[in-house]
Amino acid sequence: MKLPTAAMLAGMGLTMLSSVMAADPGANPGTVRPLLPTVPVLEIPAVPAEWATRQREIRGTLGKLLGEFPGRPPLPAVTTSAREDRGEYWLERFHFDNGLGDRVPGVLLLPKATSAKVPGILYHHWHGGEYDHGKVELFETNHTPVAPGPALVKRGFAVLAIDAACFGERQGQGADGLKGSAGEMSAAKFDLWMGRTLWGRMVRDDRQALDYLASRPEVDAGRIGAMGMSMGATRTWWLMAVDERVQAGVAVACLTRYQDLIATDGLKYHGIYYYVPGMLRHFDTEAVVACAAPRALLCLNGDEDAGSPVTGIRAIEASARKAWQASGRPEAFQSIVYPDVGHTYTPDMWARTLGWFDRWLPKNP
Repeated sequence: MKLPTAAMLAGMGLTMLSSVMAADPGANPGTVRPLLPTVPVLEIPAVPAEWATRQREIRGTLGKLLGEFPGRPPLPAVTTSAREDRGEYWLERFHFDNGLGDRVPGVLLLPKATSAKVPGILYHHWHGGEYDHGKVELFETNHTPVAPGPALVKRGFAVLAIDAACFGERQGQGADGLKGSAGEMSAAKFDLWMGRTLWGRMVRDDRQALDYLASRPEVDAGRIGAMGMSMGATRTWWLMAVDERVQAGVAVACLTRYQDLIATDGLKYHGIYYYVPGMLRHFDTEAVVACAAPRALLCLNGDEDAGSPVTGIRAIEASARKAWQASGRPEAFQSIVYPDVGHTYTPDMWARTLGWFDRWLPKNP
């Protein structure tokens, strides 16, 4: 069979990241695969004003790539359905309409023993099923259960978490009414038809959750952080990239450079929500991460996490670190790669998470 040329593909309205196809010497005879894409190199000017201009350009591109969404209202219309006394803290259950036909459920944990405004943390759950434990769910560090929401609120933080689209209480609430990966796929298809992306929907919901957290009278809107593991980590650094209100973030796992993921045959390790059409025509992950500068970002990853090739992590570090240097706050970016660690949250990672927020979101500024 004669393969179509690039010109033929263009005539059919199709484009490719690379303009040629090549036989894969390691595959079965006759198998063809696209060559690795050629992605523009991220240039980070050393002059602060020039870098600030480039940041704004990247943020503008990110907004376009995420798709066409209606503007967010100044505050989401929140309905509180319950307020529970948990001893040392209050737990409120709420929901809001995101303006896209979704009812977004969430929880807010508020410390009791305080006479002043407290720092807030937006907790982002992850993908692998652990969200079934709740929005501020349990995870394990060496088989020891940790409930991050209660742990953080007992340290004096207000903690807010929502269910992302297709997860938790929102499973089966999207297009086709399907659950699990099938529901994610249907939701992604629907958003593509509407000229937007499932990831854009998730980021927009997180920004609305941030709107609500910042509006609470108990919370100091100038001391807000974000955290998460896996999908929650990606939600964290994307939120920091597009919204400058987040002053500190901790992202565990999933610091994935997409070119390296392609090179290691790793596309299968991430759900459809992870893919933003057209992104590699402009830049790779380091551009998104760099937009968090000069605010405080801690990235914690294992070198045996197949979904985040370590070569890509090192490339992101080397490139993005220049943004913090250009911003005059090199100490506000840290990336630690743990040897012989896979896709997991270790006790040391949890300890560093707590230390990072204690440092950058002080209780008594």
